[in-house]
Amino acid sequence: MNQKQKSHRNETSITRREFIASTGKAVAASALAGVAIPAVHAAGSDSIRVALIGCGGRGTGAAGNALSTKSGPIQLVAMADVFERKLSSSFQDLKARHASQMDVPTDRQFIGFDGYRKAMDCLRPGDVAIFATPPAFRWVHFTYAIAKGLNVFMEKPITVDGPTTRRMLELAEESERKNLKVGVGLMVRHCRGRQELHRRIQEGEIGDLMLLQAYRMHGPGGKAGPRPAGQSELLYQVQRFHGFLWASGGIFSDYNIHQIDECCWMKNAWPVSAQGVGGRHYRGDSVDQNFDVYAVEYTFPDGAKLIFNGRCMSGCHEEFASYGHGTKGSAVISTSGHAPGRVRTYRGHNMTKENLAWAFPQPEKSPYQLEWDDLIDAIRNGRAYNEARRGTVASLVTSMGRMAAHTGQVVTYDQILNGQHEFAPAVDRLAMNSAAPLVAGPDGRYPVPAPGQKEDREY
Repeated sequence: MNQKQKSHRNETSITRREFIASTGKAVAASALAGVAIPAVHAAGSDSIRVALIGCGGRGTGAAGNALSTKSGPIQLVAMADVFERKLSSSFQDLKARHASQMDVPTDRQFIGFDGYRKAMDCLRPGDVAIFATPPAFRWVHFTYAIAKGLNVFMEKPITVDGPTTRRMLELAEESERKNLKVGVGLMVRHCRGRQELHRRIQEGEIGDLMLLQAYRMHGPGGKAGPRPAGQSELLYQVQRFHGFLWASGGIFSDYNIHQIDECCWMKNAWPVSAQGVGGRHYRGDSVDQNFDVYAVEYTFPDGAKLIFNGRCMSGCHEEFASYGHGTKGSAVISTSGHAPGRVRTYRGHNMTKENLAWAFPQPEKSPYQLEWDDLIDAIRNGRAYNEARRGTVASLVTSMGRMAAHTGQVVTYDQILNGQHEFAPAVDRLAMNSAAPLVAGPDGRYPVPAPGQKEDREY
């Protein structure tokens, strides 16, 4: 057993998230014209209204965090999803915990792909829309929110390919010009312990940061079995969005973005290229597009490396942690899952008790709550706050590693950003009776990455 395993094997964590093209530019341009945005909600006086779009576990958790902020009155007034069962379950869960802050009658509960518009139409400029649908829909919903003058919280990742990244960067710029407050669900950035660790690393406590290592290795995830009889192919893929690259970027993007982002944050840089490997094993009747194992090497502008290892297989060693190694010492960035971080630094690279240099005091406040406390505080007090651009780049960098593993090529930042393969170019026009963006073959299986055979696209 290595020293890192000894240092954290008995520590546990809780995370609510773990389990539980050209037409776009035209739409954005027309939707954003002539919008006037109020500067601020009066501190402690105006009630902030919230709409939840995407009522699965992530959305329900985000809405619960929003309603748990203490800086002033806040109320959930609308909900939307494509699955009535999910909306109903979310409503009942939130009502049980936040009844006095729930004002969502049946005529403000919307089912369908156009529900996002109806839910946001229930808000006033300066209120908050939560986007927790599969990531493919982020740019569509963000476009409408900007047109409505709404502040936004959107779950990660927020893009899955080059074309949607370029679109989101344009939208991020527009939201900044309009002084909208935008939070992105990379909650680790709001962890007070990680913030202190970041400060210490930048001040040279462990020397020049030359190597980062991140591991997310646990049991199966993101598998999709055969489509049930009677369910449309579109709703089947939306319901199992982790299994399909167009919907989520697959398990690589949806699961691993947190650790890739936190390591880049500690380095204070984004990688310029990535190379990687991956494979599928023990698939049974799964028909999704994911690999079960991934190993990606990211290279930063100064030549330093981030090594990411991911595995979703039973019976194997499990590790869910991130580490930094500098010229004078080392650091634990994540201990066992996302929260609590239990960050600490060490003299040298043997992470033993005797070499401990500093550790953030325990217990820690949940970063899932802190990200909402920070967003609502910014809204009420008119403080500049917009994570859309950074969240977009983090999503792109994650996709860069995924594409490297899926194609077997070295993929650069510029290549993935300027790539032409948009996974779901008509996602803004989907309706309940639409065809799916991805069609199964005669055997019911979907196209999977073929490293070395497809070099400039993932399937």
